[in-house]
Amino acid sequence: MSSKPTFIGAVEIGTSKITVLVGEYTGRELSIIGRGECSSRGVIKGSVVDYRAAGECTHSALEQAERDANERLDVVYLAQTGGHLEGFYNEASAAVQASDNMIEANDIRTVCDLAKAKQLPAGRVWLHNIRRPFRVDGRLVPGSPEGLVGQRLEVGYWNVHAQEQRLADNIHVIRGFNLEVRELVLASLASGHMVTTPEERQHGVLVLDIGAGTTDYVLYRDGAPHTTGVVAVGGSHLTNDLSIGLRLTDGQAEKLKVRFGRANVLTRDKAQKVWLDGNFAIGDRQFSQQAIEQITAARTTELLEVVKKKLGSTFSPETCAAGVVLTGGTARLAGIAEAAGRVFGVPAHLGEAPAWVTENLRDPGYHTAMGVLYYGVTARGDKSSAPARRTGGLIGQMKRFFVQNQ
Repeated sequence: MSSKPTFIGAVEIGTSKITVLVGEYTGRELSIIGRGECSSRGVIKGSVVDYRAAGECTHSALEQAERDANERLDVVYLAQTGGHLEGFYNEASAAVQASDNMIEANDIRTVCDLAKAKQLPAGRVWLHNIRRPFRVDGRLVPGSPEGLVGQRLEVGYWNVHAQEQRLADNIHVIRGFNLEVRELVLASLASGHMVTTPEERQHGVLVLDIGAGTTDYVLYRDGAPHTTGVVAVGGSHLTNDLSIGLRLTDGQAEKLKVRFGRANVLTRDKAQKVWLDGNFAIGDRQFSQQAIEQITAARTTELLEVVKKKLGSTFSPETCAAGVVLTGGTARLAGIAEAAGRVFGVPAHLGEAPAWVTENLRDPGYHTAMGVLYYGVTARGDKSSAPARRTGGLIGQMKRFFVQNQ
């Protein structure tokens, strides 16, 4: 007998648009059956600054997605980004307790609890505790160390925490639609998992999810997330530079960026011109193609260098053999893979969704929402990798915080 399907919503409240996907989950497989979108209002650099405006846009996208699916959502998983997110690394070690030095579940639980036993400042709450691989007597263990023999067990966590009020605002937007937010999912983890393979994550790969207002990144090593972060720079900054440099409205600058912007300068002839609209109507104007490329290329390089600087010594070409993978709406910018390869000194390419994703959802702008659906299904269907719970704080009773690969 087949189980009753659950209708799961994935919501991404972005700076430029709000995306909702509806997944039908039967307990064995997931089908994406609905989609809704709305241009964002009340969202700046990934954070809700006007609850009413953001709420109206989000509710419009949710209603559209439910109409498209012809089903009502049961639960929602919500992507999280924004400059208020911060992370730090903490590790712990513990002596193996058994007289024969065989590692037991109690040893694993003890060392994990020690590695996560950090207090946060007032106004901050945990979002994710991302476990890195265990070590037994200094030796890397790719899976669970239970049953292995050793004297010392070590583990470390990359811990992500957030501003309490920012999370509350995001959850409030969804609950205004009378829906339960089951879990908050870090946007970088969601998109990163969609556009990389297990082999790439094992060899080391950096994923850059470049949206309109923010760039989320996740660095994988040894098959697991190693470091995550957010920088408050994205595609809208390229638009803003064009607007200032060429004295255009934001809408006009966005149009030029999409049609003629590049992450590198190819045009050598300063006299080569392009039309703003190309319809020769009143107000249509010509601009230097080279000037457009110079502006967008300079800002793109700056954005990539900001990420590289924030990663610091954590990133090195030697530990990132699979290179850089780019996703997000701004990944459509021509030449951006070449620019990323130049800045990071490793091969770079545009991320692609898995082969099972239908053509209408293969655009990089949907990778985060699809990744959020994936985590929702994993949390519901795979109890061995279900999220760990943390209690306390503003939303401790409303959502579960997952630990990758635990």
